[in-house]
Amino acid sequence: MARLCRETANMSLREDRPDYLKRLSRGWYKGKSWVHWTMAMEDRAIGWLDSRMHLQVRELLVHTSARHHVVCPLYCLMPDHAHFLWVGLGEECDQLNAAKFFRQRWNALLKERGVRLQEQAYDHVLDESERNPDAFEDICLYIAHNPQRDSLVGSWQDWEFLGSVVAGFPDLNPREITAFWPTFWKIHNLETSRRARDSS
Repeated sequence: MARLCRETANMSLREDRPDYLKRLSRGWYKGKSWVHWTMAMEDRAIGWLDSRMHLQVRELLVHTSARHHVVCPLYCLMPDHAHFLWVGLGEECDQLNAAKFFRQRWNALLKERGVRLQEQAYDHVLDESERNPDAFEDICLYIAHNPQRDSLVGSWQDWEFLGSVVAGFPDLNPREITAFWPTFWKIHNLETSRRARDSS
């Protein structure tokens, strides 16, 4: 996907940081931001992904969600990288802080296996056209199909290392498409409305 590029009156688009991937200015990652994060292993290392690591990543996502006010409607762990779609729930959210918190702790787990993340994650901040339910669900489905496109499984639903993390809703499963999306949107809308009332 192309990165979001548009002019705005009160935000500069990119921070000029030599030797780093160019990012939008910090304001784009705060509040009700929707970001697709891609985190690759250094040197595209493999051999770290198994059921135990999957459970550890899920646990880290729960803590990241609770601490930094995000939900993760979809993640997909691949042999040498991982995708995370994070949705900010309110003004307290800062996804750059959330990513830093998550990556530091994930790196500690990966270090035990002789692997580490690349120095910086890739990100794509979703624009308004990508946030409407139909478009967003298409993005999630495209990411979920990665294992199938790479011929790791016959069907993406058979890939063990993908799921959803919304604190308090452990049974949410993106494989169950017809039930998952109405439930997710209901949770999202109720939670964002509650937080908006609490902050007013």
